[in-house]
Amino acid sequence: MRTLAFNPSTLPSSRLPAGALQPALFAGVIAAGLAVDQRFQPWGQAAVDAAVWSLFLALVWQRHGAERLALLACLAYASAGELFLSEGLGLYTYRDGSIPLFVPPGHVLLLLLGMEVTRAIPKRILAIVPWATLPIVAAAAWTGIDPSAPYLFALYVVCLRFGPSPSLYSAMFVLSLAMEVYGVWLGNWTWTTERVFDGPRLHNPPLAAGAFYCVLDWLVIATRNRFYPSCPSSQSHAAPRTPLESPWAGEESRVSTRSEKT
Repeated sequence: MRTLAFNPSTLPSSRLPAGALQPALFAGVIAAGLAVDQRFQPWGQAAVDAAVWSLFLALVWQRHGAERLALLACLAYASAGELFLSEGLGLYTYRDGSIPLFVPPGHVLLLLLGMEVTRAIPKRILAIVPWATLPIVAAAAWTGIDPSAPYLFALYVVCLRFGPSPSLYSAMFVLSLAMEVYGVWLGNWTWTTERVFDGPRLHNPPLAAGAFYCVLDWLVIATRNRFYPSCPSSQSHAAPRTPLESPWAGEESRVSTRSEKT
């Protein structure tokens, strides 16, 4: 399975803390926000809404062109996904029964954190993720703990094979599971363990929930390519990928080879 090599020199321009402080900021806002939302009611959720939206708007303000479009597209798709999965299908419910305002931009922050993590971790380690998690997914399905795991894992593998950001998807597979376990443990949300529309029963939380973030990133890049067709990443996915930092920046370089197409 292919991985991405990120180049630190092409980080999107920002006046927010740079280097190790920026991923720490994203991780801190997510972790502290979920704790404050749960532990300090009723004002906690309003405070988290203000903090997360302020950070998101600062990111949008400091970016331009394809990067700004990608952030806004990610917010739009995350919002639609929340409405469809939570309100429509009822796969999970939040503590007070409605989707908190900080959740859609929180998905954007988690994806940005994943990009930072992908840049920092050697790609050979990220390449191990699908092979290391496959036995766990198989065991969860075999024992009946999480019958949905093989289906979501298959979606993750499809994204790894054909999506534009495979290393990011492996990072998100782990990060999203950590966030899901943390949020469920705190009580911010709960996944249903009942069958939905005769589909497979879910675990609380699903072991392969990271597949949703893989699809989210793929949709964001497809939307960016629609409005910025000159981006190199809009070329055929059959070509090998050598992206420079975030694939949202539209600065990927590709060299088509016969062996890769084979």
